[in-house]
Amino acid sequence: MIGERRPWFRVALQFRGSIVVFILPRVLLCAGFGFVISVLYFFNLPVSLPILSSIVPSIVLGLLLVFRTNTAYDRFWEGRRCWGTLIIAVRNLARQIWVSVSDRDPEDLDKKKSALRLLVAFAIAMKLHLRQEPIGPEIEPFVSPESYESLKKMNNPPLEIAFWIGDYLSIQHEQQKLDVYRLTAMNQLINNMIDALSGCERILRTPMPLAYAIHLKQLLLLYCFALPFQMVKELSWGTGPVVALISFALFGIEEIGIEIENPFGHDPNDLPLDNICATMKRNIEDLISLSPSVHNRVVENG
Repeated sequence: MIGERRPWFRVALQFRGSIVVFILPRVLLCAGFGFVISVLYFFNLPVSLPILSSIVPSIVLGLLLVFRTNTAYDRFWEGRRCWGTLIIAVRNLARQIWVSVSDRDPEDLDKKKSALRLLVAFAIAMKLHLRQEPIGPEIEPFVSPESYESLKKMNNPPLEIAFWIGDYLSIQHEQQKLDVYRLTAMNQLINNMIDALSGCERILRTPMPLAYAIHLKQLLLLYCFALPFQMVKELSWGTGPVVALISFALFGIEEIGIEIENPFGHDPNDLPLDNICATMKRNIEDLISLSPSVHNRVVENG
């Protein structure tokens, strides 16, 4: 829950959502290598090489890691902003459809409710599209059976749903149930929804450059494997644990960047898209449960 204050030590020792499991093999490898160097030093082999401290300057590696993490967080935050834009657009469009579109008979009201549920369908379809998952039963309650089958064949289901919403508004305008000024405003909100979709697709389809990722990993390995040669003279049998501690910090920073650079998946550190879609569904259902607007009652009494 946002704003919830959790015990400090419980968070510090929590494994769910942490990257310990992912980096543990690398940390153990570096610790084992440090132990081997300690054994060799114990038998008076010339493994103490302090000169290796300059092979990868600490400040260079630190700057690369900071840049890596900041770039990944920028992608995470931009994804959250896109979904925030979608939430605002859906809420405003739903309110305007419910208030501004006249429903002169029960059939009109049913069509209006179907249009509102298409907004939920758009959010769910966008979530599935970003996760590269097929259209499934989750979206079925919000669209007609024919539309559901049609969406299964689409390459970009949320874009098709946006077209259906726009088509509904155009029909209402042609039937003089919606004036041109409100139609223009609502179409702009649909454009905002599509902008949010396009922004998320840009994040998804622009991965971190492979050359940068490879080079950073190579530098990390060089640095961590050079550490035992630098430390063994002063630390002796403590070389392995100290190398493990340092490699844990470095590999952890890199792994956090990897974890959050694609924020649309199912990982604990990804955006809570399921919760966001559930919130939109509750908002729409609450709106549908409201009584018709005064404007609509006046039109019905015409």
